[in-house]
Amino acid sequence: MAETTAKTAATTRESASRTAEKSRTSWITTQLENERVLGYVLLTPAFLLIIVFIAYPFALGTWMALTDKVVGQPGNFIGLANFAKLLDSDIFRTAAWNTVFFTVVATAIKAALGMWLAVLLNRKFSLSRVTRAAVLLPFIVPTVLSTLVWLWMLDGTFSVFNWILRWLWDMEISVFGLVIKEDFGYIRGPNWLGEPSWAMGSIIMANVWRGLPFFAISFLAALQTVPSELYDAADIDGASGWRKFWHVTLPMIKPVAIVVVVFSFVVTFADFQLVYVLTRGGPHNSTHLLATLAYQLSMHAGNLGEGAAAALFMVPLLFVVIVLQLTYLRRIGVD
Repeated sequence: MAETTAKTAATTRESASRTAEKSRTSWITTQLENERVLGYVLLTPAFLLIIVFIAYPFALGTWMALTDKVVGQPGNFIGLANFAKLLDSDIFRTAAWNTVFFTVVATAIKAALGMWLAVLLNRKFSLSRVTRAAVLLPFIVPTVLSTLVWLWMLDGTFSVFNWILRWLWDMEISVFGLVIKEDFGYIRGPNWLGEPSWAMGSIIMANVWRGLPFFAISFLAALQTVPSELYDAADIDGASGWRKFWHVTLPMIKPVAIVVVVFSFVVTFADFQLVYVLTRGGPHNSTHLLATLAYQLSMHAGNLGEGAAAALFMVPLLFVVIVLQLTYLRRIGVD
């Protein structure tokens, strides 16, 4: 009798346990079937990554910018003193202007060449898929590795560009209607990374080469969504190729183009690896950007507070650009 009672109690407990477990499972299943709850669950990993790798470093950098922290010392709160000091610095003003000039010129060139290349790739020709894949190579190669190749090509002694110029001079080949002669000073070639004007042009050229595939492939994807009926109607109306591009193609891909341009603007504005490997901000600070200046102040000079303040100067402009983009996309009805 006692044994039967014990078995009955054990069975009851086991049944209650299964019921409770089933109830918990049912509750979890019910919650996950709720689209809002499921959305929060799926977003949680990304949210944690943003907090750890973006929000926390940004908050720490903001705090450092308001202190006189240097390497090895805790630092004291000094308010906006670091920002005021930077604004009085000629090097900082030069770096700020260089950043704006570098970003605007490089982005404009990438947008123009990217659109031209996308139009070419949108045509049907043999090996078109292979060509489209090859266009992505500059974007796939690691930045530092490709920049080291550019460093070799722009070297003052072993530059391949200078070798071509010397070859043209030896062959007396006309370039843009002019025969390269000794009077032009190009027998040895320009000092690409050693002269301020050539150095800025060189880093812009390298940045354009690396960023062009992103523009070309993005614009190509947008071009392939344009209905062919619109071009047929334009042909019936007798529109030229330029008018078709201006009145049909460009309006249709404008939302995509704006997103691509703004994204490239942000990335180019904060470019560090390419400039640091090629010039390290030289010669004579002529290629210093806000990113390289912040690195120099923080890592080389050990002034973490001032370096953080230099980096934070990029935030307001980028914030304005992004807000303008979102406002425009919302106005034209793109969610």
